[in-house]
Amino acid sequence: MITALSTVLVAAGGTAFAEIVSTQPASTPSFNGPVYAVAYGGDTVYVGGDFTTASDGGRIAARNRLAAFDARTGALRDWQPAADANVRALAVDGGVVYAAGDFDTINGESRDAVAGIDGASGALTPLRHTVLGQPNAIAAGNGRVYLGGRITGVDGAPRANLAAFDAATGALDPNWKPTTDDTVNALAVTPERVYVGGGFHRTNDVRSTLRLSAVDPATGALDRGFAPKPVSQVFALAAHADGVYAALGGRGGRAVSYTREGQTRWTRVFDGDAQAIALLDDTIYVGGHFDKACTTTNNGVRGVCTDGSEARGKLAAVDREGNLLGWAPQANGVAGTRQLAASPRLGAVSAVGDFTVVGGVIRKRYVEFHGVSPRLEATPAVSGPVPAGGNVAAYNFDTTIADGTFDDGSGHGHLLRAVTRNGGAPRLVPHDAGHALGFPAKCAGDACPRLILQAADTQELNPQTRPLRYGASVLLSPAETGRGENILQKGHANVGSTGGQYKLQVDGLSGKPSCGLSDKNGTVVHVARSRISVADGKWHTLECRRTGPTLAILVDDRLESVTAVPATLSVDTNQPFTVGGKGVGQNNDQFHGTLDDVWVKVG
Repeated sequence: MITALSTVLVAAGGTAFAEIVSTQPASTPSFNGPVYAVAYGGDTVYVGGDFTTASDGGRIAARNRLAAFDARTGALRDWQPAADANVRALAVDGGVVYAAGDFDTINGESRDAVAGIDGASGALTPLRHTVLGQPNAIAAGNGRVYLGGRITGVDGAPRANLAAFDAATGALDPNWKPTTDDTVNALAVTPERVYVGGGFHRTNDVRSTLRLSAVDPATGALDRGFAPKPVSQVFALAAHADGVYAALGGRGGRAVSYTREGQTRWTRVFDGDAQAIALLDDTIYVGGHFDKACTTTNNGVRGVCTDGSEARGKLAAVDREGNLLGWAPQANGVAGTRQLAASPRLGAVSAVGDFTVVGGVIRKRYVEFHGVSPRLEATPAVSGPVPAGGNVAAYNFDTTIADGTFDDGSGHGHLLRAVTRNGGAPRLVPHDAGHALGFPAKCAGDACPRLILQAADTQELNPQTRPLRYGASVLLSPAETGRGENILQKGHANVGSTGGQYKLQVDGLSGKPSCGLSDKNGTVVHVARSRISVADGKWHTLECRRTGPTLAILVDDRLESVTAVPATLSVDTNQPFTVGGKGVGQNNDQFHGTLDDVWVKVG
């Protein structure tokens, strides 16, 4: 069982260390003027703003307020629609890039404040209107394109800061015409709602709908089941199945999580406006012109944090419980981050604004952060047997030698030998086209059967500071969980032990797996713990992944948790490699379920 856990707190206010995307900026283009808008479309990033050139690897290319580039490599695409004035907002849907802003023309053709542009060719779509006012936000969904800002009319038809267009024809929707009494800054679309945020006090002339409301995506009718009470102007929104996240200004800034009913789940406070917000997996990314995140919800004059703070220059991250995470790439500038976008497909987050340096490197007005491990389509997900190539140990329990020892499918010869006590014995269980290995049933008392598999100590299984991945396929029922059950382990973290350890186990009766690492000169175990249980009587794939300063756990190829570890952490132990428990004595953390496809990869 993992003991001496690292609390991974960086502040007394409950600030947790965890990361989903790297703090190191990816290689991306720079721009010679402010970038206001960003959106993902497949493997492409689209940006809009008030720039006229983009710099890609030292090559300067003309790009008039609109540009596109490869999200994986940062290489500019040959996509060159030209706007004659600011582009303030972008949305991508169905291969079309929708733009809103101050422009009168795109590609020399009349497009007043709103336009649809083919995402591949840059050609204009039929979306063409006369908009009175200034759009600030655009969103697409439900067969419509939604527009928000300070707007009084479209094509002579009255509109009060909101409008919608048919995505197929580009025609103004005559039936969708909700109203606000002041500026709309943000829109977020779901199949059931369009969330609207801004500086207004009334929606559809209804009191107590100030700054944030929801309307029907087809009729525009006010959704009275959503009744939040934001304390200041809303600048950005990110919707999800259970509600919406909002970035607020005011005295300092705030990131707030609201339920579907509008109740506040949590609030994070900053010393400057929060102007951008995006959701990727279970992490909420926040951008603005703040420099610090407050450790409590209290701040004073000019937003100064009164109870302590953590440095978060223009960018921060929060988990779904509201804990401030350790992700802190630090950007410069005054206006800071203006907008964020996230790509679940790529596991990436993009930020745009007025900064020029991020993470100590030059990134002029655009920056992208890739995941702990980029989700490259060319790299197959780990599920079922792991290919032997690159592994230093691999066990599928299908091949044995005469004495019952299990062969190492990696070709490195690290045979697994059974160590038993009290009648414990390996039990082969049919799985897929081969076998899995069953371990002794749950039992109480000193005479319980015990079984582990053990490979002799070898330097090949010691990663030291190198990248490390290890995992297994697991079948575990609720009745088979215990105080703590080891799946695989090398080394110990007990007082008096040296060499460090890496470990995969299932924690407690809840059946939630976790990965653990400790340094060769310490006893603190850094833990990445899944939030979901695998004790449901079904097969699951588990993977632990150490990459530099992070340790991650993946369940069924989904990233469940990441924690920070020292970049210098080294595991170099003379202890044997074990599967199914740490030994056969009492309190051996015996595994009681079934395992298959155990593997370790170093480097």
